[in-house]
Amino acid sequence: MQTTRTLPEHRGVSGLALAATVALAAMATFAAPADSWAKVSSADAGKLGTSLTPMGGEKAGNGDGSIPAWDGGITTPPAGWSPGQFHVDPYSSDAPIVTITASNLDQYRDMLSPGQIAMFERYPDSWSMKVYPTHRSASYPQSIYDAVKSNATTAELVDNGNGVASCGVGVPFPIPATGVEVVWNHLLRYRGETVQRKLGQVSPTAGGGYTMVVIDDRVLWKYMMPGSTVESIGNRLAYFLQTVTSPARLAGSILLVHETLDQAKEPRKAWVYNPGQRRVRRAPNVAHDNPGTAADGQRTSDQLDIFNGSPERYDWKLVGKREMFVPYNCYELHSPKLKYDEIIQAGHINPDHLRYEKHRVWEVEGTVKQGTSHIYARRTFFVDEDSWQILVADQYDGRDQIWRVSEAYVINYYDQPLIWDTLQVHYDLQNGRYLAFGLNNEGDVEEFNTPMDEAEYTPEALRREGRR
Repeated sequence: MQTTRTLPEHRGVSGLALAATVALAAMATFAAPADSWAKVSSADAGKLGTSLTPMGGEKAGNGDGSIPAWDGGITTPPAGWSPGQFHVDPYSSDAPIVTITASNLDQYRDMLSPGQIAMFERYPDSWSMKVYPTHRSASYPQSIYDAVKSNATTAELVDNGNGVASCGVGVPFPIPATGVEVVWNHLLRYRGETVQRKLGQVSPTAGGGYTMVVIDDRVLWKYMMPGSTVESIGNRLAYFLQTVTSPARLAGSILLVHETLDQAKEPRKAWVYNPGQRRVRRAPNVAHDNPGTAADGQRTSDQLDIFNGSPERYDWKLVGKREMFVPYNCYELHSPKLKYDEIIQAGHINPDHLRYEKHRVWEVEGTVKQGTSHIYARRTFFVDEDSWQILVADQYDGRDQIWRVSEAYVINYYDQPLIWDTLQVHYDLQNGRYLAFGLNNEGDVEEFNTPMDEAEYTPEALRREGRR
């Protein structure tokens, strides 16, 4: 079994000329003006929905049929599901094709990331990966497909890749040619217009003990509102409001974030409400490698959603596309039948409840720019071709040793429809701990597209919220 690496078949380039062009881009990264790769021709955009999926993935399957052709993804919720319920597993009858363990790892190394391999080396007796048949389940509303196709011929990188222009609502670069374009696709992928959810976050000790941190999470995606464009949203990508409701020592803390799109032009704005002081304060450090909210030092601020915020501290190289075993259609992990104690264990979450499939992913490598800094000197993202969700991320320390491995356990929230993680986990290979964010099996399912008002996301509203 060999890893396949392909180059983008687009931008009016083919054969040896394409190989030379992409190789040059990979080496130079931003040596040329960052917007020199922006936009594609109408002819290339016409491939979206024909030879390419409407989101830019290869519509065809792979050579041996282990990755099927995309046929529209999930377009109808499965029988037995009703709105408001946790999402029923449409693939519950599947049996694993193989279970990868430390003993048979050598047969599958070329289908795994270095970080995934390191998990077997760190936990040889307990970590495993059950690989199931591949289902290309990703699907989105037609309005998103239409926006993505429109963006393909207009979207541009600005500020040396730190911002985008002339696009709206959907991913800007469905036919990418640079690493930073893929990163922007992840940042601007569709996750509904609003979402409201009550989530659990845990950072167990090396022995497996944990305290559940419960967070009320509300997001208004201004960029995703119908008809929105980069130019119309006033550089406001989204508004976030996170309220910690337990444990008691953290309860009442609130974080408000105004997420800006071009953070080189205007940095992210954040405020925190401290219940002990009953005061709202600016929080300029909620960014980059500063510690994440109530995460016990187990992730950085920019690791929420695997990666968020400004791409400005890294040079991003597009390595290519490959086939890989990645988390996908993890409906069992989403099930309300599971108790938290059945998921959380020492070292890593319980692999018995995980599902991996073979998918094609874009590989993007970020290296810290000279003159700036980050605790992760290098990070590699493996990005789903059908959704632009980062599925796996390897993060390296200053010695170029793998430090943390992140996985997004995604499902299709088919009532929307959209692909997003039901749980994201960041494994620390050095201290034997991890952070899991998104637990709600013993709670309520996420609510998408509930009407929200921007007035709910102001410092004044934060003060009122804190005094209730």
